[in-house]
Amino acid sequence: MHIYLDNAATTPMDPEVAKAMSEVIANCYGNPSAQHAIGRNAKGIMEMARRKIAELINAKPSEIIFTAGGTEADNIAIRCAVYDLGVKHIITSPIEHHAVLNTATELHEKGLAEMHLVSINEKGEVDLNNLEQLAAKYPGSLITLMHANNEIGTLLDLKKVSEIAKRYNCLFHSDTVQTMGHYKIDVEELGLDFLVCSAHKFNGPKGSGFLFLKNTHKIKPIITGGGQEKNLRAGTENFYGIVGLAKALEISNAIIPEKQKRLQALKSLMRDLIISEIPGVDFNGPAETDKSLYTVLNVSLPPNPSGDMLLFKLDIEGVCASGGSACSSGASKGSHVLAAIHHPDNRTGVRFSFGKYTTEEDIRFAVEKLKKVVLE
Repeated sequence: MHIYLDNAATTPMDPEVAKAMSEVIANCYGNPSAQHAIGRNAKGIMEMARRKIAELINAKPSEIIFTAGGTEADNIAIRCAVYDLGVKHIITSPIEHHAVLNTATELHEKGLAEMHLVSINEKGEVDLNNLEQLAAKYPGSLITLMHANNEIGTLLDLKKVSEIAKRYNCLFHSDTVQTMGHYKIDVEELGLDFLVCSAHKFNGPKGSGFLFLKNTHKIKPIITGGGQEKNLRAGTENFYGIVGLAKALEISNAIIPEKQKRLQALKSLMRDLIISEIPGVDFNGPAETDKSLYTVLNVSLPPNPSGDMLLFKLDIEGVCASGGSACSSGASKGSHVLAAIHHPDNRTGVRFSFGKYTTEEDIRFAVEKLKKVVLE
């Protein structure tokens, strides 16, 4: 038996999502770009999915560009802001996902745009005063900051950042991969220019996501070869994945209040149990519930000779967790997020992340096994 507490990496697919996808897989094989009836049927279903997604985030259907996931969407937003929208400066943070950091770094190294890192504190919170200083010094920049950190769960006040961006004529892109489907997101209210989504983070299929691109911005494709997605993303759309994406987001958004209440209670329970069972434990990221993602708990464990083997030992004991970003799992380099918040090298950081199928029994089992591998 394995207890799955790595939902920030990916989530089990909802049976209703699988059912919706299975129906179109079995009955709708047309290419959405084809002009005949079978192709038009697929196109109609895909456009219904686009309209549903747009409705859920208060966008226009024409502002939803389907992609293979969050990484591709991040790349389109950042690269096209530089290539097509005249951006010469990128303001970001040292704890962004590598889809953002590596892209901004590459553009910086090629001399296409200067990258500037905003200050953060030991909890991973962005210094908004420093952000405003940078925006004032480099007006017209692209500000790219994630809504919630995927490793330590730190939440960003998108509205406040949007207000800073508008004051200095900056574009604002946010990686919302960890918060889409877990918080109500209204792109009009938040004033975002770009937003990204990946379906498998909220019980949808892998390989399906979207970019929200504000209609006022005119960009050119970085993937060429066809006229799909308003000529912005060439290649036959992942039709079945798009159907699953829309269904998963519809289901997730419908249960946000009760899901948040239940998972926040489980997170608090796990935190309290760990404190009571493991001496010298600490936590990474903010403790306040309104400043931290309710699906993520990052535990800083006391120095241990077998710290490097801790995740492996947990796995043997039947607990699936992560030591940082799942996108770099298996890499020899440590977490760039923990390094940026000056997490002590002699302590091990473990991320437990919760989803709608997580139970109280899972939490108690995981803490029991964590105590065993840390104190044995």
